[in-house]
Amino acid sequence: MNTEKIMQNAVGDDKINVKLKLASLWTAFMFLYIYVDYFHLYMPNQLQDILKGKVFTFEITQGFIMFALGMATIPMLMIFLSIALSAKINQWTNIIVATIHVPYMLFNLVGEVWAHMVFAAIVEIVLLGLIIGYAWKWRSL
Repeated sequence: MNTEKIMQNAVGDDKINVKLKLASLWTAFMFLYIYVDYFHLYMPNQLQDILKGKVFTFEITQGFIMFALGMATIPMLMIFLSIALSAKINQWTNIIVATIHVPYMLFNLVGEVWAHMVFAAIVEIVLLGLIIGYAWKWRSL
């Protein structure tokens, strides 16, 4: 092997496994998802509404909290599942789960006027689009 080829390999981009790309995208999605909820608490009247038992127009009940936890648990699990599942199952699981989350993220924008919420939703949708794109183009099947 000549010196030039060795140098190209040393400084060139290594091919990153699709599973790692998907897990990384789900991780980025989850960080954003968590921080948006956290920063939401700083918005005026949010804590007072929560203390009154309301989030947006929804009453805080065990069912509401279980639904919210379920919707957060799915992408959390996708971080691991993107690494652990076999390629074929992995591909379709990522496509389906990310596709289902797009309308959920859009729903969070209903009536929203705060720039950070709009920004976060756009970035979340871009991340979900990248997940769908990488999974769709996965050729190692």
